[in-house]
Amino acid sequence: MSAGKFEYAPAPESRSVVDLRSSYGLFVGGEFVPTADGRMFKTVSPATEEVLAEVTEAGTEDVDRAVRAARTAFDSVWGPMSGRDRGKFLFRIARLIQERARELAVLESLDNGKPIRESRDVDIPLVAAHFFYYAGWADKLEYAGFGADPRPVGVAGQVIPWNFPLLMLAWKIAPALACGNTVVLKPAETTPLTALLFAEICQQADLPPGVVNIVTGAGATGQAIVEHEGVDKVAFTGSTEVGKAIARSVAGTHKLVTLELGGKAANVVFDDAPLDQAVEGIVNGIFFNQGHVCCAGSRLLVQENVYDEVLDRLKRRMATLRVGDPLDKNTDVGAINSAEQLRRIATLSEVGEAEGAERWSAPCELPDRGYWFAPTIFTGVTQAHRIAREEIFGPVLSILTFRTPAEAVEKANNTPYGLSAGVWTEKGSRILWMADRLRAGVVWANTFNRFDPTSPFGGYKESGHGREGGRHGLAAYLRAGNPKEAARA
Repeated sequence: MSAGKFEYAPAPESRSVVDLRSSYGLFVGGEFVPTADGRMFKTVSPATEEVLAEVTEAGTEDVDRAVRAARTAFDSVWGPMSGRDRGKFLFRIARLIQERARELAVLESLDNGKPIRESRDVDIPLVAAHFFYYAGWADKLEYAGFGADPRPVGVAGQVIPWNFPLLMLAWKIAPALACGNTVVLKPAETTPLTALLFAEICQQADLPPGVVNIVTGAGATGQAIVEHEGVDKVAFTGSTEVGKAIARSVAGTHKLVTLELGGKAANVVFDDAPLDQAVEGIVNGIFFNQGHVCCAGSRLLVQENVYDEVLDRLKRRMATLRVGDPLDKNTDVGAINSAEQLRRIATLSEVGEAEGAERWSAPCELPDRGYWFAPTIFTGVTQAHRIAREEIFGPVLSILTFRTPAEAVEKANNTPYGLSAGVWTEKGSRILWMADRLRAGVVWANTFNRFDPTSPFGGYKESGHGREGGRHGLAAYLRAGNPKEAARA
């Protein structure tokens, strides 16, 4: 046994619970169909680089077919259906997700690279919880604060990222269906498989054909959805760069839009914080899901007089992290999602060293195959460093110091982003004082990366606009009976 680190025997989750097809079509009008031009692409396991399946690449003709199927379902079935009956379908989907939770978790870890413990204990339970939560809203929309008779928007075009494939699907689809909309959703090209399994769940739930349509592909497919004239509402989660392009694309059109974009969250630790608890929050904030989290606590601000102690404790904790096979139940940090993302993380880390920051990586043996990056911290970081300003989207933490609460706020807000922040202190008054001044959509107090379907999530500035989750998440998918009430919500 190495110092401070237990040796664990392998405890792999079985892949046999997943029935992978060799190829997948598009899910349009309630059935899997081939693409119009026959183009396919491969999805690989980031942990082994093995090809998992071939997936259809949808073109503009395929997107048009999906949008028309969604419009037909909206006009003839889903829009006119009572909220009570819509809710029954959502409850049914939620229960099926629970029943197939193990299958979904294994497939998510295979395709995405995240540890099975996270897929099993965080992602999939939250997916089911979102469908349960919005199923409850389906027949209560008139009491949600959006007017006496709120109406659905119509067809929603939704584009989701690769970091939380099925959870982002739930964030988008559950409120849209509860409000009476139909959807055309595109999963990320590197992680399409759980969305396609969700399509099977829709079939199993006897969801009316065309209510949910899943079209796979890369950026061009997403662009075709966003620009389609038959789409009434666009919802996007992903990079700020693409979000800006979408905002320009829909400007001047009838389309509603919500954007959940990048972040560079500050995790602020005061000298009176419970340091062991704070270190766990720091580790969870940046190394959860390999740092592939838009709200990751990628900037650590530590009060100067406890800096050395926090750094020592953090290094000791990082030395115990287990990096490796995502399907091993003992794994803490899995694989980087793609070769492209690994290159970005490595490049920005090299820039951090070149600009004078001091790099330290957890001592760990990385697998020979796949895409891997050791959990890394940088000290001696200033606000001018690129690693303190740009979203790395990987297991890399920049550490800065502060002396006063006012300085902490100034440094935390010195970013074009505004998605999340964390505050660690035993003083409730200081938590409230900080939360009032931090320009972030979500502020966690003595915890980090806590999510609940009843709580709204979203950002300021270049982190996007609009909210997902909670009652607020309904607003994006309703045309209010009273616009003044919608504005107040």
